[in-house]
Amino acid sequence: MLDIQLIRDHPETVRDALRKRNDNPAIVDDVLGLDSQWRELLQSVESLRAERNRVSKEIGRMQDKQARQAKIDEMRDVGERLSGLDGERREVEEALRAKLLWIPNIPDPTTPVGPDEGSNVEIRRWGSPRDFAAEGIKPVPHWDLGPELDIIDFERGVNLSGSRFYILKGLGARLQRALIFWFLDVHTRENGFTEFYVPFVVKRDMLVGAGQLPKFEDNLYHDVEDDLWLLPTAEVAITNLHRDEILDHQQLPLHYVAYTPCFRREKMSAGRDVRGIKRGHQFDKVEMYEFVDPATSYDELNAMVAVGEDLLRRLGLPYRVLELCTGDVSFAAAKGFDLEVWAPGQDAWLEVSSCSNCTDFQARRANVRFRTTPDARPEFVHTLNGSGLALPRIMIAILENYQQADGSVVVPEVLRPYVGVDVIRRALR
Repeated sequence: MLDIQLIRDHPETVRDALRKRNDNPAIVDDVLGLDSQWRELLQSVESLRAERNRVSKEIGRMQDKQARQAKIDEMRDVGERLSGLDGERREVEEALRAKLLWIPNIPDPTTPVGPDEGSNVEIRRWGSPRDFAAEGIKPVPHWDLGPELDIIDFERGVNLSGSRFYILKGLGARLQRALIFWFLDVHTRENGFTEFYVPFVVKRDMLVGAGQLPKFEDNLYHDVEDDLWLLPTAEVAITNLHRDEILDHQQLPLHYVAYTPCFRREKMSAGRDVRGIKRGHQFDKVEMYEFVDPATSYDELNAMVAVGEDLLRRLGLPYRVLELCTGDVSFAAAKGFDLEVWAPGQDAWLEVSSCSNCTDFQARRANVRFRTTPDARPEFVHTLNGSGLALPRIMIAILENYQQADGSVVVPEVLRPYVGVDVIRRALR
């Protein structure tokens, strides 16, 4: 959530940011109108309260019973007016907050300006795509390779749950589990992250705090009876771990990591990437999350990207880093980077991590603050998030990059102790 004072003092800055994000700047006028109305009502309420307090003291000193009763009657009318105005003030305040929740974060000045993902800026690459032609191999996409190896079952997944669901079987399930365990081990044993296991369902306010509601309601799974929501990402739960807390500056930065399944209805991607396991309604992800001092948040963002890159290099997967433009950076983020791996079976780059600095946007919603000294005024922390890494696209990249002429798939060396085999071979029929 943006600071209302920022919108009051610099409305054109916010309008310009919305234009760069392809959002409607007219919402700024709506917010300013409600804010003006709220402030007028607040002034009236405070004036009546002051009058009531003043007269109450006066009544206490009055000796004339008739005059005293007249004043009491007068204050009864003031109380009724005060109650009505205060109720109206609360209604306007609620409407104002509802409008504010629809305004995205303001992009950092260094974020490239552009309308969509086509304006993202590639800033570096690592590794060279394997020359399959030189080996006399035509790369097979994972949607053919997985069933042939008997490690992915699309038909039974659809039978169980419908379109965009699938089953991982045997070494396919073990490979995914190996990736999750290895990611968590690297983050906790080498990178200093604290692991959390969080509920996979959360209350509505948690999604508001993370910036998922109200914007993305249509893309979320919701249990109406208990008003609980399936996690679209572990980011939602971790954002709210310190909800309404004031942290000690010495605690910062806090580096957290969690594995969760993620659930998304994928309405916004209707008709896209319908083949294979690239875009399902349920997928697994290991999420990095940080609460940091605002002074160091962009250094921490670069470090988070470097952590993701290290994982990809150790897996031996060619990747590139993209700096996201204003039209593609996430709703809550001021700046972001995507890590994309090469998938030769599809002749395409696949996003496997999006690392974002959300500045104080989520912290304002979840009310997470810190003090630089015990007697200092509380300030909002900055929050960062990034996939570390997301499945199943890493699965896709491994299957397609490590496939062999005989249809088998070599297991990356770092995963072999977790998978228990060096090669995933064609299933015996």
